[in-house]
Amino acid sequence: MTNVSLVTTFFFMGLPRAPALDIPLLGLFLVIYVLTVVGNLLILLVITVDSHLHTPMYYFLTNLSFIDMWFSTVTVPKMLMTWASPGGRAISFHSCVAQLYSFHFLGSTECFLYTVMSYDRYLAISHPLRYTSMMSGRTCALLATSTWLSGSLHSAVQTTLTFRLPYCGPNQIQHYFCDAPPILKLACADTSMNEMVIFVNIGVVASGCFLLIVLSYVSIIWSILKIRTSEGRHRAFQTCASHCIVVLCFFGPGLFIYLRPGSRDAVDGVVAVFYTVLTPLLNPVVYTLRNKEVKRALLKVRSQSVFTQRK
Repeated sequence: MTNVSLVTTFFFMGLPRAPALDIPLLGLFLVIYVLTVVGNLLILLVITVDSHLHTPMYYFLTNLSFIDMWFSTVTVPKMLMTWASPGGRAISFHSCVAQLYSFHFLGSTECFLYTVMSYDRYLAISHPLRYTSMMSGRTCALLATSTWLSGSLHSAVQTTLTFRLPYCGPNQIQHYFCDAPPILKLACADTSMNEMVIFVNIGVVASGCFLLIVLSYVSIIWSILKIRTSEGRHRAFQTCASHCIVVLCFFGPGLFIYLRPGSRDAVDGVVAVFYTVLTPLLNPVVYTLRNKEVKRALLKVRSQSVFTQRK
């Protein structure tokens, strides 16, 4: 990465809001962040402890919870600092590079992981007799590793394209974290080629993953409709409902920001809150409240904890 930038520090302008709302927003987003971290840690703990949840579906869910926990950590604490004090708006050039890389690394990995999870559900519902042999432990590990490596490569491309340009001022980012579109506006060079490559790169990844997920669920719905009993159909639909809710909340805002012509700083900042702040919280909420197996495991862990304390 060739760095001829004269800028050593960037400053976040944050979300559009009245200054009087800084403290209430700080408290609200702090609560959301704590719940996100605790909720995802709880999922990791429950799945690790309960042997009944050592299946491909929950193996991928642990990966998702781990990603969501760090995905939120990459952006939210810095956003809280911008509300806590004026000095919290500053971020060094190299820290901005690291934040952008981490953000796209975790975000694209999660994108690939949702696709793998939809494929897993397709096999479980459409080919139940062959599911165990097709989704062996080795296959699951290979699929999970592939998502992480693909996310790392995708993020490296985004980061390199963004920071190979010179930045000589201004240094105010119209956002609450380092992302490619608002940073490219500060470059002291023509960014049209970079914007086009990034648009195509994100477009191919996000749209491709979303299309594969849609195709998987079309096949899943077709298989569910073939189930003779209404109870069986209901159980199958319930299994996939959680995944569909989280997928829509993740892909919807992301596609809106990166795959539409033009950019509106205020709108992009507000929409980005959905997939950087709310979606990581939605994962533990949806998967625990809508999943009987996870709820049973939570109650089991709780009862064991109470029994240990009494002893």
